[in-house]
Amino acid sequence: MAKVKRLRNGEGAGSGRSGPAVWGRMEVHFRTQSGVTQAELARALNVERSLVSKFESGDRVPDLKHAEDADAFLNAGGALVELWKETDWYPQVEHPDWFKRRAEMDAVATAVYTYARLTLPGLLQTPEYALALFGQIEIDAIAEERMRARMSRQLRFQQQDGPTLVAVLDESCLWNMVGNAVVMRDQLAYLLAEGARPHVHISVAPAAATHLVPPSTSMTLLTLPDGERWVYSESLELGHFNGDPKAVARHSQTYDVLRADCLSVSESAALIRDAMERYDRDAQAEPRPARVGQEQLQREQRRRLRGNRVRVPRPRPRS
Repeated sequence: MAKVKRLRNGEGAGSGRSGPAVWGRMEVHFRTQSGVTQAELARALNVERSLVSKFESGDRVPDLKHAEDADAFLNAGGALVELWKETDWYPQVEHPDWFKRRAEMDAVATAVYTYARLTLPGLLQTPEYALALFGQIEIDAIAEERMRARMSRQLRFQQQDGPTLVAVLDESCLWNMVGNAVVMRDQLAYLLAEGARPHVHISVAPAAATHLVPPSTSMTLLTLPDGERWVYSESLELGHFNGDPKAVARHSQTYDVLRADCLSVSESAALIRDAMERYDRDAQAEPRPARVGQEQLQREQRRRLRGNRVRVPRPRPRS
């Protein structure tokens, strides 16, 4: 634990080392001490090796579940979990002006009830999913910053004593491809992991249930510490807040009826798992970049061989 405290205070971490890089260095320390390779750790935690590599290099922020699982597997004695909780993962993020008020509410809300269509709610997105979304409309640097800002809102919901988070997902969220099959597979696996938390509840409104009457757009109901409740929705790049008690009561009733009529949490998890497994099959069927590169190299070598054939000069006709 002493080493954790030294690193948390910046001692021995090297100048300019970020929070994610410090945490990653600690995971490498315990992994090496245990004689475990990246590939072995990835298999044990049921994640991609590339993701473990990103965590350890500081390129991605690990979620609390990864910290807990890695700590247990590597016998870190709680050091990785403690450091995760004490790290300021996103010290400098900037939300769009129109979204700042919503981000401030997320930071203090005691309960968040959200309904999503087409795309998953930001509080349940993986970095890769969010990056793929933002990458459709922003240049890389801005997309990366927007993704980091979105991830910063999730941290308090990943704590064991985090606020209540209830999400009702239209089934279109599961089948609307964002990024590629790998991104979607990992995103749905993350949904299942988050849904296992005692304060997080995820349900799916199936497309086949024609009797359901969902809201006309994605929306969120937020409860603040003083008991005040707000309805939040978006249109393009504008956030709309409504704190009128009558409006809040009307939208709350719509939400409660929808939640009661959609699939149960366990049935929803089964549907999410089916979709995840289908994306996994699609991901396995996709051509591997290394193989494509190898085939291109082989074609190039064949072209060079044809070009190196000995040419026999032929007599040219004289005029």
